[in-house]
Amino acid sequence: MAGLLALSTTIDRINEFIGRWVSWLILLAILVSAGNAVIRKVFDISSNAWLELQWYLFGAAFMLAAAYTLKQNDHIRIDIVYGMFPRRVQHWIDLLGHLLFLMPFVVLMVIYFVPYVSLSFRSGEMSTNAGGLIVWPAKAILLVGFFLLAIQGVAEIIKKIAIMRGDMEDPTPYVSAHDQAKLEAETLAEEAKALSGEVRS
Repeated sequence: MAGLLALSTTIDRINEFIGRWVSWLILLAILVSAGNAVIRKVFDISSNAWLELQWYLFGAAFMLAAAYTLKQNDHIRIDIVYGMFPRRVQHWIDLLGHLLFLMPFVVLMVIYFVPYVSLSFRSGEMSTNAGGLIVWPAKAILLVGFFLLAIQGVAEIIKKIAIMRGDMEDPTPYVSAHDQAKLEAETLAEEAKALSGEVRS
């Protein structure tokens, strides 16, 4: 199990590094969008390439950060029933969800996208829009994103098994939406008290 945990730690570090850095692509997409809008309004010049670059950047940020989001346990979920169970049952739900739903889907996507990207690259596929960009980098981002999600899924399965065996602490203990809201309200109240104390002094 120690070797598997070392593998999961390596995967976590890779996806955390990628996830943190690709967040800057959102800022870059905003700057491209703003620059494109200003040039279009001021100089009456525009290009589909700039519009497509915005889509590429946003898509890259979304896909390449998906694995990091899974690591952080921040994907949106409906936990009305999930929150009613004890933590050990929740671990079983997570483990079976990863094994039966996440992994088959992401592995299928990786298998599907390999020839899809390869064909696009070999044909030099271009956008159907006038003045658009080459298409294969966008398709390659999809492939890389699903691959990163697949290996993060492996890391999550390893960690779930280790937690259930008692080999490691739970890195993301479950907090219900109600308890989370309560904690945030208490934190805000403490900050407001501290701020009012500073103002009085």
